[in-house]
Amino acid sequence: MTITHRHTAWLLAALSLFLILKLKLLPALLVGLLVYHLIHLIAARLEIGRLSGRNAKILSVILVSGLVITLLVASVIGILTLLRAEGGGPAAFMAKLAEILESSRSSLPEWIYSALPHDGDALKIHIAGWLREHSGELQIMGKEAGHTLAHVLIGMIIGAMLSLYEMVAIEVRKPFVHALAERAVKFSNAFRNIVFAQAKIAAVNAFFTWIYLGVVLPLVGVKLPFAGTLVIVTFVAGLIPILGNIMSNTAIVIVSLGYSFQMAMSSLLFLVSIHKLEYFLNAKIVGSQIKANAWELLTAMLVMEAAFGLPGLVAAPVYYAYLKSELKEGGVI
Repeated sequence: MTITHRHTAWLLAALSLFLILKLKLLPALLVGLLVYHLIHLIAARLEIGRLSGRNAKILSVILVSGLVITLLVASVIGILTLLRAEGGGPAAFMAKLAEILESSRSSLPEWIYSALPHDGDALKIHIAGWLREHSGELQIMGKEAGHTLAHVLIGMIIGAMLSLYEMVAIEVRKPFVHALAERAVKFSNAFRNIVFAQAKIAAVNAFFTWIYLGVVLPLVGVKLPFAGTLVIVTFVAGLIPILGNIMSNTAIVIVSLGYSFQMAMSSLLFLVSIHKLEYFLNAKIVGSQIKANAWELLTAMLVMEAAFGLPGLVAAPVYYAYLKSELKEGGVI
């Protein structure tokens, strides 16, 4: 393999990653990679790769692919069902948060109270103005939701097809194709290291949140509404490093505010002192998977968010992990 092949492969990989963000294909990419790695994980446990016969491998991988996709779809439906069963779904949850903020004004300190609309009518006017100002963006979001769902489904299918192809295909690759395949493998490994590590962190966060909301508070006579929803929000939001902690923290503190201002402060203290110190700990844990310091990951997230918005923030850990693996292989760092 000549150095020209590798350099060209690097340029194509960089262009592809840029276009994925610009063309809004990140959800399809991430879901496709998730399906791909889950299929490989299950296939390894079942030792499908050791089956004799090409047809046996194909059939086994197809069955596992169907199982993985079904489980992912069922998980999303199950979460939405739980949310509706507890309080009417995400819309009702958001409405409840707004209601808590409005009804808790009398218990807020003056410096907080003065910064908020002073009555329900003022709040409605403020929201209506915001909606008018951002109506174009909201319409675009509504239209893009269907496109994103289609991209996600296609990404699932592509991930399943790639896992099938890799397990049964045997070919001799040309040098340039081999260089491209190396880039794809490195990016796939970066995704696996980041996402599975972050999933573990999110699970730990959700567990401690359940302990606090479902065990500790009831023992002292406090039962907050939407406790189950808050646990789910903590896990799902926790899949996004750092920002996810901020989102779930905010929701928990607002719900606690509905009980009392003191309870809100107690919840905030618990979140910060026990397990929500992970604003930086998350970056440190994930960074350990790619041998990166917390400040490196945070800087990458800041730059990517400034360049591409929320998709850039989500993609930053994986992109940075891939970049660092390429720099290490090239002997730059």
